[in-house]
Amino acid sequence: MTTRLDHVGVNVRDLAAQTAWYKGAFGLETVFEFRLDGPGLSGVVLAHPDGWRLELLARAGSTPGLRAPDPVTAALTEGYGHFAVTTPALDPVHAALLAGGAGEALAPGPSPEPGVRMAWVTDPEGNLIELIERRSTE
Repeated sequence: MTTRLDHVGVNVRDLAAQTAWYKGAFGLETVFEFRLDGPGLSGVVLAHPDGWRLELLARAGSTPGLRAPDPVTAALTEGYGHFAVTTPALDPVHAALLAGGAGEALAPGPSPEPGVRMAWVTDPEGNLIELIERRSTE
C-alpha cells in the first residue's frame, strides 16, 4: 500500500483570524475555501510551498476541546493532540512564532528522539504545534 499524509485538520473558533495567523506564521497560501450549509460548517485549506497542507474548520456552536498547556498534559487526553512541522533552524522559527502571537508551551530543547531538537507552541486559540529540528531536514 502506498500512502502519504495529505493534510491535518484543526477545528477553530474564529476561522478568519486563525487563517490569517497560520498564513502569516508559516507562509501558507489558500488552496480553497468552502461552506457546507446543512451543518453550517466553513473551512479553508492552506498549503505550504513544501507541499504540506492544513485544513481549518469552523462551525457555529462549537465548544473548546483539549487546550492542554503542554504536550505532557495533552497526553492525558486520548485522540489527536497536535501536529508537527520540521525546520532546519529551530530557534529563529520558535522566536518568530512567539513574536507573531504564538504561545510558549515548551522552550527549545532536546527531543526524546536522538539527534533531534524540539519546541512546542500554541496557536492563538491554544492548539498545540510541535517544531522539530533534525540534524538533516529533508
